[in-house]
Amino acid sequence: MSSKNDAQRFADFDEDLMTGINVTPLVDVCLVLVIIFMVTTPLLSRPAFDVKLPIATTQEGEEKDKVTLSLGAGDKMAVDAQELKTIEEVRKALELKLQLVESRIVILRADKEATHGRLTELMAAAKDAGARSISIATEQKR
Repeated sequence: MSSKNDAQRFADFDEDLMTGINVTPLVDVCLVLVIIFMVTTPLLSRPAFDVKLPIATTQEGEEKDKVTLSLGAGDKMAVDAQELKTIEEVRKALELKLQLVESRIVILRADKEATHGRLTELMAAAKDAGARSISIATEQKR
């Protein structure tokens, strides 16, 4: 009779076995690791020593620091105050003006009615002439 009781106990034991994995402890450990990384990451990005940076104020560049390229309605073009007829004339005038300007910045003033194709041609001409930066002038919203 003892062997029958043992067999019954083993059968009951098999029914009580867990067949699933409990992931709650794993999630708890992962969340703790995330919190540790969130706390320690800002500490790692600090510089080795403090540096006192110089104080500077910025202001708009003076007109002599820029070359103004204008595109009007009807494909009128001008470099500063000099009106020009062709893209090649614009390119040559820009080369001359940019040699005199240290910053090599070109301000592009284009009319709302100007064609997109002509605008891109002027931008390419400015880059070919040696412009480091091209800014497009706009009016402020009111």
